[in-house]
Parts: sequence; structure tokens; C-alpha cells
Amino acid sequence: MRRVLGTLVVIAALAAPASAAAKSCADVSDPYPGTRYEGVDLTRITATGVTCTTARRVARGAHRRALGLPVPDGPVRRFTWNGWRGTGDLRGSSDAYVATKGDRRVRWRF
Repeated sequence: MRRVLGTLVVIAALAAPASAAAKSCADVSDPYPGTRYEGVDLTRITATGVTCTTARRVARGAHRRALGLPVPDGPVRRFTWNGWRGTGDLRGSSDAYVATKGDRRVRWRF
């Protein structure tokens, strides 16, 4: 009986979803050279469920997409890029963005 119970506990532990911790990634330096945003970096990039390489690629691509949209009526910008759903909070001195795709999440500041 103990062996069966122990096996069930191990199976339950392996089947339980592991909560992924957000990891901090390197900034994207000067993604818009030659534009009015020259010298402004994408900072505070954090990744949950993806590698830092992917997180930096998502931040760069999704942010470029967001900047190409018309100015939103309110303080929040919503958009999609390559299957990622993005939201940009434009209030404050810097803009906070988040992109999600399933349980994967990338955050950054502009």
C-alpha cells in the first residue's frame, strides 16, 4: 500500500504544472536608429516561459508593431504581432508593455 501511495505522490508531483519564474533579460539597445526614437532603449525585459533570445525578439518586433499603429483614444494600446497579444500602458514617463501567447509572457519598458 505504501509503495502505491508513494508512486501516486510522485506521479502527481510530476503532473502538476510548474510555475515558471520570470527571468530578467538584456536590454535592446537603440532599436530605432535614424528616427525620432534614436537612442531610446527597450529596457526591463522579463521573460516567462521563453528564452531571453525569444523575449528580446518579441519585445523588438511587437514594439515596432505597436509604434506603427494610430495613436489610441485612451492610455492603453492593444495589438497583435505574430500570434502574441500585446498591451501597452502609455501612462507615466515610460511606456510599459506586455505580450502574451498562451502561458508565455514578455514584459518591457520603452
